[in-house]
Amino acid sequence: MRSADFLIANCHQILTCKGPPPKRKEELGKVGFGENRCIASHKGRIVFVGEEERFRDEFRLDKDAVCLDGSGLVALPGFVDSHTHLPFAGTREEEFVLRLKGSSYQELADKGLGIQTTVRATRKAPLEELISLCLSRLDSMLLHGTTTVEAKSGYGLNLKDEIKQLQALKEADKIHPVDIVPTFMGAHEIPEEYKNRTHDYIDLLILQVLPEVAEKNLAEFFDVFCEEGVYSVEESRKLIRAAKEVGLKIRIHADEFSPLGGAVLAVEEGATSADHLIKVTDEGIRKLSESSTVATLLPAVPFFLMQQTRAPARKLIEEGAIVAIASDFNPGSSMTESMLFIIQLAVLTMGMSIEEAVNAATANASYALGRDKDVGSLEEGKKMDLILFEVPHYFFLVYHLGINPTKYVIKNGKVVVKEGKILR
Repeated sequence: MRSADFLIANCHQILTCKGPPPKRKEELGKVGFGENRCIASHKGRIVFVGEEERFRDEFRLDKDAVCLDGSGLVALPGFVDSHTHLPFAGTREEEFVLRLKGSSYQELADKGLGIQTTVRATRKAPLEELISLCLSRLDSMLLHGTTTVEAKSGYGLNLKDEIKQLQALKEADKIHPVDIVPTFMGAHEIPEEYKNRTHDYIDLLILQVLPEVAEKNLAEFFDVFCEEGVYSVEESRKLIRAAKEVGLKIRIHADEFSPLGGAVLAVEEGATSADHLIKVTDEGIRKLSESSTVATLLPAVPFFLMQQTRAPARKLIEEGAIVAIASDFNPGSSMTESMLFIIQLAVLTMGMSIEEAVNAATANASYALGRDKDVGSLEEGKKMDLILFEVPHYFFLVYHLGINPTKYVIKNGKVVVKEGKILR
């Protein structure tokens, strides 16, 4: 008989999100729903998902195995938050209030606020402070069910402070249960000291910062803000190709405020994802639907910025694009660590079904990070990363707003959250 050292029995409902990634079109709405199932793991990897009677016939529990009763609980794969700006210092609540009074995000940026505000605060913060801030935010993410997170630099905008942000992520990853996938985003904005000298800053990134990031193995991905007033398509392409030369995979902030062509660029350069896409063109949608580049939608951003236009989720799905959703956690345009809230916004503001949103936050999000062999679904051989929600039906994850129904979070086959508390 095979062995198991962790068992969750009697799950009221389970959404495995299984199936060959990525999920497109109708497959995005299939969540592998089952009732009264059990799930077991051994040494952090799933070994069984199915009926308990069959488990008892085929498996034996180790002497010190951990067993949880899943009665009345709904099981999902741990959320994969595939777009965040985790390592920053300071907050921007005063700018938030200015937006409530009518100032736009772009108007604030033109006054030297916005991203530059956070850059100034992050440059002042010592490494130890950034590590502490990351750990605190990861705690909040974990309490809401996120078990894997992508995290970007981009609030240093110079050699020293970009490296500092990435080092903070590396240290936090050693300490915290949540797995961190690091992204170098020195091309998040043009720093104030390089105003009107964009080409000089691009040279700095290519000649100094990118080589050091690669030499120190501090990032897996490179990201660029391809947007009017930030980096043009050709400037973005130049940076992307330099990043690929040092071995980084590519992600792009694309077509957020203007239909500049970032989605098309992402496909042309083989980016793993094009993110935002609020103003994506029909050509961009067509290119994405014909490619393996993930369309990562960030529904909290237009909600937080009080914009009427949303990313065209339905059209992207129906055309066959690979759609993921993520929090874009950052202090200026999406101050939330809750992927459950992101799922709710995807359903209520972008027209996605509950099932599509769940898959977009798990299976397709893991594909966007190249982690689909390990996480994103509950299948034999994958990590035992799992959330147990105390709700009567998985519909309640969107139906009942304003609460956090997370009862347990399991990471690598160990309970890391129990009854709303992190187990150290």
